[in-house]
Amino acid sequence: MASAASAAPNILIIVADDLGFSDLGCYGSEIRTPHLDSLAAAPTGVRLTDFHTASACSPTRSMLLTGVDHHLTGLGQMAETIGRKAEFQGQPGYEGVLNGQVVTLPEILRDSHTSFIAGKWHLGLTEEASPHARGFDKSWVLLPGAGNHYAWRPPQVDGQDVVFPATYREDRRLLAQDELPTPFYSSAVFTDRWLDFHAEARAESPHKPWLGLLTFTAPHWPLQAPREVCERYRGVYADGPDALRQRRLAGLVKAGLVTEDAASAAAPARERYCGRDTSWAAMSAQEQAESQRAMEVYAAMVELMDANIGRVLQRLRETGELDNTFILFMSDNGAEGALLEALPLCKRIQATHNNALDNIGREDSFVWYGPMWAQSSTAPSSMYKAWITEGGIRCPAIVHLPPRLHDGASMYREHRSDAFTTVMDVLPTTLDLAGVRHPAPLWHGRAIHAPRGRTWLPWLRGTAAQPHDDAGDFHGWELFGQQAVRQGTFKALFIPPPEGPGRWQLFDLAHDPAEAHDLAPEQPQRLASLLQAWAAYELEVGVVTIDAERWQVGYGAH
Repeated sequence: MASAASAAPNILIIVADDLGFSDLGCYGSEIRTPHLDSLAAAPTGVRLTDFHTASACSPTRSMLLTGVDHHLTGLGQMAETIGRKAEFQGQPGYEGVLNGQVVTLPEILRDSHTSFIAGKWHLGLTEEASPHARGFDKSWVLLPGAGNHYAWRPPQVDGQDVVFPATYREDRRLLAQDELPTPFYSSAVFTDRWLDFHAEARAESPHKPWLGLLTFTAPHWPLQAPREVCERYRGVYADGPDALRQRRLAGLVKAGLVTEDAASAAAPARERYCGRDTSWAAMSAQEQAESQRAMEVYAAMVELMDANIGRVLQRLRETGELDNTFILFMSDNGAEGALLEALPLCKRIQATHNNALDNIGREDSFVWYGPMWAQSSTAPSSMYKAWITEGGIRCPAIVHLPPRLHDGASMYREHRSDAFTTVMDVLPTTLDLAGVRHPAPLWHGRAIHAPRGRTWLPWLRGTAAQPHDDAGDFHGWELFGQQAVRQGTFKALFIPPPEGPGRWQLFDLAHDPAEAHDLAPEQPQRLASLLQAWAAYELEVGVVTIDAERWQVGYGAH
């Protein structure tokens, strides 16, 4: 196993599923996350305040593993969407799995690092698209985008599954239901398997550093957690989501992550995009009780994820590896407000699940918490997962740099950085740490894309002000028909009707993180410049567009 003097550190990447920007204690939340808080407060720990992903799960995961824009990796849209839209089928970059034009981080590091993954995969259901096929030495994964956190399977209706089955794979083989561990809770089981793989790596390759991914499905729906943990949050959310958002904003200000001016301007965008009154006062007492119970369970899921991360950090302390491990914790996108992947199934869930108030959070319940709680989770931004507003793509991220690589950068004194970063930077950063060059343009005789991301290492070591050039770099996003491009702190945004205005808007994120004040009428030249950058991005990554009326994915739905 790599020693403290080794040139290449171990690499630990932890991914939360649909966690909002303000859901951690160190980001101003009331949810108990002591282990992540301590990681952020470590001598070389830093919270990122401008870390960006795609607006949905699998596109982000494809970029994390390749450093390449998801329109080129095979996940131009989520596989679930590609299967429902004829326009995408057969298009390059829209294969629905990682394609042959990209190479993954474990594939590149195969000679230098032992690699393993435990948790969510969501990058292909077949053996050819499995983690083992894409370079991981060992894997124990949930293949689809979500699953019951207790591995409970509801009865079939007319011989068909009501929700997509939670299929698990260990290395080359699929696991039968009776092969799953018992008792089963996703965060605990994924962590158990990660710890097993870590122990095996140390025993089998004691002089080789490792790359380990722990990819939780918490706090993705269905919202489920043990009753005793949920009870810790009983009554905490009785005053509703708008009040929670205001408390979260105050917490962000107190933590120094958001200015008071930005917080005061960051009202929920309910009236702009959601289309109807969803105020807490307008709900019945029963509706309020069920809604706050869902939020209590969500909070419990986040706390349990943190507790299991604590088990991993304790293992690294016990083995003496913590100070020689690069750690990244991140969310894959903003909080989920619309039950995106399961929309076609909603009507059938009620027939097979028990969503009575006292049963919410149990194995046979199936609830989500809706758009207003999601906007509390994504404070100070607007909207949530599947939106290319900042609420969908601006995510919490914590970096722990091995102390021997730390050169006294000022960000560690405040344990925060406001520099723009993207999930595509992770692969170049980890390759830089490993001392390995990306093989583009060829990998074993086939043409591959070079990473679009930039290494963080000079910035983390204090020899560069930031990873990206605000003046020269631009960054694009597109998913579900929504489009955005950013240069510096200015962002152009297009939301198609009926959820959006159907025209390009312009926002200055430095002063308006909620994207509430459209500057397009005042700064037409700046908007025109950004639209030129958008055209270049669209051409570079091969965005396939379809008519706005064909987009009925429900990202604005209640």
